[in-house]
Amino acid sequence: MQLYVIGVNHTTAPIQIRENVAFNSEHLAGALRELTLHDAAEAAILSTCNRTELYCSAENPEKPLQWLSQYHKLDVSKIQPYIYTLPNDEAVKHAFRVASGLDSMVLGEAQILGQFKQSVKIAQDAGTLGSLLHKLFQRTFEVAKEVRTNTDVGANSISMAAAAVKLAQRIFGDISEQKVLFIGAGEMIELCADHFATQKPKSMTVANRTLERGSLLAEKIGGHAILLNDLPDCFAEFDIVITSTASQLPIVGLGMVERAIKVRRHRPIFMVDLAVPRDVEPEVADLDDVFLYTVDDLAQVVSDGIINRQEAAIDAEIIVTARVEHFMQWLKKRDAVPTIKALRDQAEITRLSELEKAIKLIQKGESPEKVLETLSNALTNKFLHAPSHALNQAHGEEHAKLEDVIKQLYQIKS
Repeated sequence: MQLYVIGVNHTTAPIQIRENVAFNSEHLAGALRELTLHDAAEAAILSTCNRTELYCSAENPEKPLQWLSQYHKLDVSKIQPYIYTLPNDEAVKHAFRVASGLDSMVLGEAQILGQFKQSVKIAQDAGTLGSLLHKLFQRTFEVAKEVRTNTDVGANSISMAAAAVKLAQRIFGDISEQKVLFIGAGEMIELCADHFATQKPKSMTVANRTLERGSLLAEKIGGHAILLNDLPDCFAEFDIVITSTASQLPIVGLGMVERAIKVRRHRPIFMVDLAVPRDVEPEVADLDDVFLYTVDDLAQVVSDGIINRQEAAIDAEIIVTARVEHFMQWLKKRDAVPTIKALRDQAEITRLSELEKAIKLIQKGESPEKVLETLSNALTNKFLHAPSHALNQAHGEEHAKLEDVIKQLYQIKS
């Protein structure tokens, strides 16, 4: 079994591809159990708006990739060009970089660490983590903490939430006269709501599948809550729409927005769709008086202040590289365990065999001193027979290499 990371992210695949391989967190445990049933010994899945990655221990990467395409009912050839497959040390380095915010659209962003930890918890609860992935993720979170503590890679980073506010200000200037709608009530929407609340917009509304959860967020930001089913009747009221749900199908359709534009008499609507799969039908972007942005569109905005963070990232990469080396040393020791056990088992069989002979000799009345002498000679000869025979049979370069190994193993100085 080898360690693999198989996935797509914002640098290898557009949102049109990423949304087709995204996982709903509610179904993640079942997917993991399905993956480990036949195609991987251990597995965890990290699925965010910017990436979907399988972390697994498997004989080869082909089976997990095939499973990914089958699970999402896709032809593997459709996603193959966007997939990266990272084995062993490359997989370890990738995990460390992702958790540290070095592989994010927003260099140094902190949200990915929480998302990573949540994915690992789901895998742990689903029973799909073994000793290898457990150790990998334990080290991953230690490295992320070390990077955050000892570098400024996360300093002055602009989050997606802050970028949404900046874009809204570019469209409307002062947004204190605008009505804001938040669709969803998850972590990303809560972050956006906190940022918009500081700008004191005219009103803030939370639309959610359940009124109870939506009301909790609305109360926190001084707004009010509605159900998603109410959106068609009131969508035209809102100037700014921020959406991020786990829905597998669009929530805001072309027809809903077209009707809203007519009611608004072509007053602009600013929309940010942070969901993957997307909450807003892509055709909405073609409408006049609609400014629609996806997570991929925010890349330029979040790049502000990146130069200082790139300099800090150099120090972070040094930390990551050193910690990868440490982990691979542990992995090599772990891989050697079966050989060490077999060697000890073989030695134990030899020891017990010779001990049994020695006991029989003593029972027959042989001198203990003589029996011990015979026992020690027999053990010495049997333990040294294999390396001595191998050395005598070897020739040329093979003999020289074997001789060096034997000197190292038995600490022979010559």
